[in-house]
Amino acid sequence: MSFFAVSDNTLADLAARAPGPFFAYSRREARERWERLAAVLPPRVRLAYAVKANPDPGLLAIFARRGAAFDCASGGELARAARALSGARVPRRKAARAETGGPGNLLFYGGPGKRAEEVRRALKLGARIHAESLEDLALVDRFSRRPTAVNLRIHPASGIEEGSRIIGGTGPSAFGVDEENLSRVLHTAKRFTRVRIEGIHVFAASNERDAARLARTYATVLELARKASEAFRLDLRQIDLGGGLGIAYTPGEEELDVDALGRSLGELLETHGWFRGELVLEPGRWLAGSCGVYAARVVRVKESRGVRFVILEGGINHLLRPLLTGQPFPVRAFRADGSSIEGEAGPATLTGPLCTSLDRLGEVLLPGLDVGDYVAFGRTGAYGFTEAMGRFLSHPLPREYWVS
Repeated sequence: MSFFAVSDNTLADLAARAPGPFFAYSRREARERWERLAAVLPPRVRLAYAVKANPDPGLLAIFARRGAAFDCASGGELARAARALSGARVPRRKAARAETGGPGNLLFYGGPGKRAEEVRRALKLGARIHAESLEDLALVDRFSRRPTAVNLRIHPASGIEEGSRIIGGTGPSAFGVDEENLSRVLHTAKRFTRVRIEGIHVFAASNERDAARLARTYATVLELARKASEAFRLDLRQIDLGGGLGIAYTPGEEELDVDALGRSLGELLETHGWFRGELVLEPGRWLAGSCGVYAARVVRVKESRGVRFVILEGGINHLLRPLLTGQPFPVRAFRADGSSIEGEAGPATLTGPLCTSLDRLGEVLLPGLDVGDYVAFGRTGAYGFTEAMGRFLSHPLPREYWVS
């Protein structure tokens, strides 16, 4: 298992082009990840790339050409995904698969705080709305010119094992309709003449690498959908299982067994024979994470009360994830000419240049480093720069490169 999709020599060549930190993304890795996952899924499972993981136009174009749908969480993401789709030349076979199952299946639009103008624009683009409240349903009814299928996002009351604070488990949430309020919402929604609730959406996992645990979560979603369908006479044609497909960030962590996940989804479709529609998966991190590497130059090395600090030219203004999760990205160091750095590795606290003690990128093992050496962070293709605090303290923004 390699954590670095771009070689040190290539990173050194990119570093020599211009000063400053940068991200490098591998086209081949992105293509291979898509094809690997698509190959093991049952035919009735659609892949909708979660744009929030990395909205880079180059990445969206790679997936669009392979028949991707796109899960969007803002008007800006909708616009980017729509441009990628308009510029894609999708093979006829893949395009036909992508268009099955009803309207709005290449763009999905969710999020708890949709603005009216964004909903209007999403409907104009043909997006399927993930409604998270009665207010969302009212906006769809207001702006639709014809009966419009929507997916209703439900926040389950139990049965979800996810405990990550990124998702929030089954506690209070700003996302979706609480399961216990479903009856009231559906009863009230009957007044909307142009809204057709034809799908259920549940997002209840984050960076999960256990295929069996993901399968149990998905089984809970399908059972929830079955009960809702029977109790409220919903004609469900689509069940969106959300994302949550995880990747490893440290040596020793197991990678997600996508073959097992594909088999489990097939078994779930057989078990739930009542449902003849389409399942949707929204992977973001699994597709994009491993294709990116971030590289930053060492600007200071100092010791303070027994701790070695390696200060880089970029910090949480470029990579916020270590601060949010407490887990660093995989790292390695190289010389400016691309050569490896010899010597015994010892503890190092990685920091950026920001004038705040929050600017920490992890405590790792690295050999002795000099000013001008580089530290590379692997698996930064997802939740990298676009999640970070790019404008904080007005340091330079990183460059972004695509390599073949």
